[in-house]
Formats: sequence, structure tokens, C-alpha cells
Amino acid sequence: MISKHFIKSSFIYTLAGALPVASAIILLPFYSKLPVEIFGALSIYFSVSLLVQIFVTYSFDSSLYINYHDYKQDPQKLSTFISSAFIFILLLSFVSGLSLAFLGNWIFSSLFKEEEIVFYPFGLLSVATGIFQALLKVNNSLLQTQQKPVLFLWSNVLSFSLIAGLTIAGLFLSPESLWGPIGGKLIATLISAAWVLSFIFRQFGFHFNWQLLKTTFSFNNTSVIYQLQQWFINYYDRFFLLLFISIGSLGVYDLALKCMLAIEFVLTGLNSSFYPKVLGVVALQKEKHNTIETNRYYHGLTAVAMLLVSASIFVFPMVIEFVFTKPGYQQAIPILPFAAVIYLFRSMRLFVAFPYAALKYSRPLPIYYLIILLVKVGAMFILINRFG
Repeated sequence: MISKHFIKSSFIYTLAGALPVASAIILLPFYSKLPVEIFGALSIYFSVSLLVQIFVTYSFDSSLYINYHDYKQDPQKLSTFISSAFIFILLLSFVSGLSLAFLGNWIFSSLFKEEEIVFYPFGLLSVATGIFQALLKVNNSLLQTQQKPVLFLWSNVLSFSLIAGLTIAGLFLSPESLWGPIGGKLIATLISAAWVLSFIFRQFGFHFNWQLLKTTFSFNNTSVIYQLQQWFINYYDRFFLLLFISIGSLGVYDLALKCMLAIEFVLTGLNSSFYPKVLGVVALQKEKHNTIETNRYYHGLTAVAMLLVSASIFVFPMVIEFVFTKPGYQQAIPILPFAAVIYLFRSMRLFVAFPYAALKYSRPLPIYYLIILLVKVGAMFILINRFG
């Protein structure tokens, strides 16, 4: 049976873990005041932020789950490992940010011909936002692993409030411009990241042990490739589509996908609530295998996904008609059912990936997702040429 304590903590983790997605949902009505071309450009900049976040995180958000249980009986070693991980992320962030400051303009001018998408200043600001988001992501993983639901909740509430509040303020101060959403999010993540670093180094001290840190790279190296492939699967389509469609049409496409963030909100929160628990169950097993208990969580996640997909197909057309009144946005309505169906596979992907994380064996995952990526890009190319 699932305990009452677990249900209570699961509710907190579900609520708090989904707040980043919730901020994107809450901000959607405010984004409706932007021209559809600016909305399309915004999707590119947010995708760049997420790509930078994944790279500089270097999969420590995943490996902390595992290494925490390995080192928790030795507090000094655990403190050294966690502090070293955050220092490594800061060093990688510095090198990445400096490199992109010099190369970013050339990369953007090579990839994008649309005048709405430039590296200076918005691309550079998006890179900085991605770095700050990486620190928040790893800290969230640590708090979940430490089983600190209340602190996890309030840290996410702080981040959520700052992002939503400053973005809305920016949209009012600079309407119909990218400065509002990009500048507001940058300031919000900067404040939250500063709080995270002060909290981490106060709790664990300032240590850097390269030899200890290297022990996790066999997992991290393949895991970060897997996460980058996930980014390509989920976000590369925006960049690919710009080869064939206008930035305004990209905004229409992105609106359909952003409506489905409501499904992501629930599924991400539910998965975050039970993921540390199922990892802990497997960690205690001498012979690793699925159990009725671990399977039950993923079966429930699948059932929830089916209900949400069905509901979204009926609800979101009405939302778009009522909220997004600027020209062009209502072209997203016919795309909604196709965007919703994708989430039926979300719980399946999480279930398939779980054993590899539990066993610290992520080497096959990049191969699997490379196949998925190639199939997606190939299908998009064929369908775009066929139907436009």
C-alpha cells in the first residue's frame, strides 16, 4: 500500500515540480498580446536557453539522484561530491558562455535568415538564462533526493513568482517586444540562482575533488548525450521548420505545442513525485528487477496521460478563440489534436528510461534516441514537402 506520508509528499513534489511549467501556462494569456512573429521568435530563444541549460547541467541533475545514495553514509564525501558538482557546473558555464559570446553571432547568422532572430542582445541573454536555469535544475534534484519537500516547494515558489511577476512586468513596460519576456526571465533566474549557490555552499562547503567527480562521468557522459537528443527530438523542429515556413507560421505552430504544457505540467509533477522513491526501491534490491509497486506508478501515469489528452482536444480550441485574438493565432486550432497525441507516448518513454537510470547504465539510450530523432526529422521532411 502507498503510505499517507508518501501521498502528502507526492502532492508537494507534484505541485512544486510542475511550477516551472505552470509559469509558462500562466504567461500564455499575456503572450497573446505579442504579434505572432514575436511569439515565434520567442520560441527560438527559449529553446536556446534550454539547450544551454542541458549542456552546462551535464546530467548532474540525474547523477545526483544516484550518487547521493552511494555517499550518504559518508557525510564528508557526500558534501565534497555535491560541492564539486556545482563548481564544475560553474566552470563549464563560464567556458560555454565565453565561447558563445564570441561565436554566437556567427552561429545565429548562419542558422537564421529571419531578421527577428539575432544573437545580440537576445541570444546572449538567452544563453545566460540557460546557465542560471541549470543551477536551479540541479538544486531541485538534490532537494528531492534529500527528501525535503517543504524546502523544495518554497524554492520553486520563489522561482515561479519571480519569473511570472518580472515577465508580466516586462510585457507591460515593453509591449510587443522581446525585452519583456526575455529580460524578465533573465533577472528572475539570476536572483534564484544566486540564492541556490549561497544555500549550497553554506550547507556543503566549498570543495573541489576532481578524482571523486570523475567517478560519475561514465554515467554523465552518455546521459548528457541522451538529454541533448531529447532536446533535439522536442525542440529541433522549430529550427528545422524555419527552413520552410515564416517566423509567423512558427509562432502558430509553437502556440499549439505550448497549449499542451498543461499536460506536461501534470505528468512532470507526478513523475517527479515518485521517481526518487522508485529509485530507492531498486537501490535496495540485490537483484535488480521491476516490482508491482514500481509498475503501479507508471501505469497510473499512463492513465492520467490518456485522460488529459482527451480533454485537451476539446478545451484548448475554445481557449485560443477567446484569448488569442490577434491575427494569425487561430490557425493553431487544427494542429491541436496532433500536438496532444504526442503525450500518449510520454509515460512510455519515462518507463523505458527508468531502468537505465536505476542501473547507472545509460550507454544504449543515445543510440535509441538517435533512431527516434532520425525518424522524426525524416518524417517532417517528407510531410512538409508533401503537404507544405
